[in-house]
Amino acid sequence: MEGNENTREPLLKKSKYCDNCPGCKVDQAKELNQGLSILNLFIIWMVVLCAALPVSSLFPFLYFMVRDFNIAKTEADIGSYAGYVGSAYMLGRTLTSLLWGMIADRYGRKPVMIIGIISVVIFNTLFGISTSFWMAVIMRFLLGSLCGLFGPVKAYATELFREEHQAIGLSTFSAAWGIGLIIGPALGGYLAQPVEKYPHIFQKDSFWDKFPYSLPCFIMSGFAFAGVIACIWIPETLHNHNGSNDPTNDAEASGNESNGAKKDKIIRKNENLLLNWPLMSSIIVYGVMSLHEIAYQEVLIILDEV
Repeated sequence: MEGNENTREPLLKKSKYCDNCPGCKVDQAKELNQGLSILNLFIIWMVVLCAALPVSSLFPFLYFMVRDFNIAKTEADIGSYAGYVGSAYMLGRTLTSLLWGMIADRYGRKPVMIIGIISVVIFNTLFGISTSFWMAVIMRFLLGSLCGLFGPVKAYATELFREEHQAIGLSTFSAAWGIGLIIGPALGGYLAQPVEKYPHIFQKDSFWDKFPYSLPCFIMSGFAFAGVIACIWIPETLHNHNGSNDPTNDAEASGNESNGAKKDKIIRKNENLLLNWPLMSSIIVYGVMSLHEIAYQEVLIILDEV
């Protein structure tokens, strides 16, 4: 018992918590519970999976979807139009990712995650019942623009776990992303055009016949809706020390002052991100690998029809 008290005493001495600060509550919980929280791992897994499922779920049926729109004059043009639909999501993410990161730093990670999953529920459902090529492009673009939670979730994973468990939290993010890229195309391939594949279950001239690509989208949106409900109870990790959340003693005030000085130093250091060569080199490598991944997925759409 004495040994345990000695190991915890330094942590408790340097802890400076503010009243009604959600970030401080999370930090205090991490300090009191030094083990790995399975619940927190499940939170990361669930949020990432909700957003990862729609990313590539359309590729198995995108060729047929564009063909049914009757916008392509020749069969060779179907691949080009399919590429526009597939890239609309990533275009939206490219244009708004930095904005969502700024919003997450200002207003919290939890609101960004909830908004992102709600966008999956709405726009993934509307994409499944698209009746025209441009409707499909716009729905995918809006989905990518409003589902900007991948960056904030990575920050959330590092803040939700103790330092010695942050690698596991980020690994959970990558694992959930990979699982989503596996399950998503599987759902799209098995459940698209259900009237043709499962005529004994889905009747001709029914809703599923009019919207043959809606079933996989509805299932993924239903899972995302459950994720929205679950996100109501997840903790916020952003610190808020304004107003009534002032430090309760002088030691805490000095601690927060030093933290503020550290933040200002980091901001000044990162003013010219383009000149940060280690950061930019990693972004370039990541971009090249992503180019190969997405291009390969797009090519598979055409190869399936050859």
